[in-house]
Amino acid sequence: MSTDEIFSPQSLFELEGFAHADLFEGCELAWDALGDRLRAYLDEHAQERIEGVVEPGATVRGKVWLAEGATIEAGAFVQGPAILGPGTVVRHGAYLREYILAGRDCILGHSTEVKNAIFLDFASAGHFNYVGDSILGRRVNLGAGVKLANFRVFPGNVNVTHPEGRLVPTGLLKLGAILGDDVAIGCNSVTAPGTVIGARTVIYSLASVRGTIPADSLVSYKPELRVRTRRKGRTK
Repeated sequence: MSTDEIFSPQSLFELEGFAHADLFEGCELAWDALGDRLRAYLDEHAQERIEGVVEPGATVRGKVWLAEGATIEAGAFVQGPAILGPGTVVRHGAYLREYILAGRDCILGHSTEVKNAIFLDFASAGHFNYVGDSILGRRVNLGAGVKLANFRVFPGNVNVTHPEGRLVPTGLLKLGAILGDDVAIGCNSVTAPGTVIGARTVIYSLASVRGTIPADSLVSYKPELRVRTRRKGRTK
């Protein structure tokens, strides 16, 4: 399978019916929709337009288009430009840091930080997540504490690792994870910069994931748990 087929938006996401499918038009690689392209799209389409509910105590700044039926709960902070689709909920304590595009019925949850990211319909980052420079496909679910790292420890642009082992340059200094439709990631897992996870894959809790994971995979991390009988009189 060619690089374009593996990493194309069409291989990772069902774009038909997504209100912002135009963002991906002409993209050979899914991450091409991020960076300058996402910024240009939101600079053009985002508006200071509140059709949904902003609860007292929430902070909204800049060009934020909150669609009808969407909610920003008390204690959340949203810095535009951003588009938040119908039924989407920004929960208490969420921190949205510019250039965020969320489709319908998404969840950007408590103590979750998001920047330069795309959420397709029904994607959820519900609890204590970090989502930077990433794309979440339809119905993606991030368990509590999942972090999508977007910046290399050693300086330089992020590369994506092809299943054959070769590196695919992205030209991006920051790139988090590209998660295909119906991906589920368990609590406290972490993805390295430039991770691509194919559709319908399940990542168990506590995993440290990198590279490209094929569609329909099951990824588990099983550290040993040592259980011993306590000695009498021992306090620790």
